[in-house]
Amino acid sequence: MSFVPIKRSAVPEEIAARLLDLIRERQLRPGDKLPPERDLAATMQVSRPSLREALAALAMMNVIETRQGDGTYVTSLDPDLLVEPLDFALSLDDTLILHLFEVRRILEVAIARLAAERITPDQAAVLAELVDLAPSVEPDAEAFLALDLRLHSLIAEAAGNPLLRRIMASLGRLGLASRTRTGASAWVRATSVGDHRAIVAALQAHDPQAAAEAMLIHLDHVESTLRSNVPTFERSNV
Repeated sequence: MSFVPIKRSAVPEEIAARLLDLIRERQLRPGDKLPPERDLAATMQVSRPSLREALAALAMMNVIETRQGDGTYVTSLDPDLLVEPLDFALSLDDTLILHLFEVRRILEVAIARLAAERITPDQAAVLAELVDLAPSVEPDAEAFLALDLRLHSLIAEAAGNPLLRRIMASLGRLGLASRTRTGASAWVRATSVGDHRAIVAALQAHDPQAAAEAMLIHLDHVESTLRSNVPTFERSNV
């Protein structure tokens, strides 16, 4: 393990950056235990207070975790775990939520197009069941949120690209703050029932253009509710 010395003047950010490099280089892997604090500080030639500050920052990022009486470990590094701090930041900043929504518009329209080409009969059947279930759960904001997340996740799965599916899973986690807000709107829930039905119909028909257009209309409807709450935000040209 290359816990190489760091300049004595190094700030905690530099120490954290070096530990992140070790993870990127696969010298530290999920579940690995770090050396004891005293040994690690000596090896890296840094002060223990600076090391503690760096480790605290990495812990806040969910990169490492301290187990009482056992030591410090690299976490599972699961993407959903790593985006939790961003989820908190998004919940505090309305403009970040809207920038995230622009990302959704770019990705989910393309995903709908791919899904229309690649969806299997079984996947289409499950989506149809969710669409049929939607009116009964529409009055319940929490239940409708769960259905909405499931439906969009299945569409990403139907696109047949594991990387896109992973990205959408992380975006779904990040988007909980905005989805919770828009899902509280009875108008959004009612509109989404029809929007989802149109999307699924286009997927069942294997019509990429119709699926992309239906997804874009759906996202426009939801985004309009977000923008009504943040009137100073202007859409960038993406």
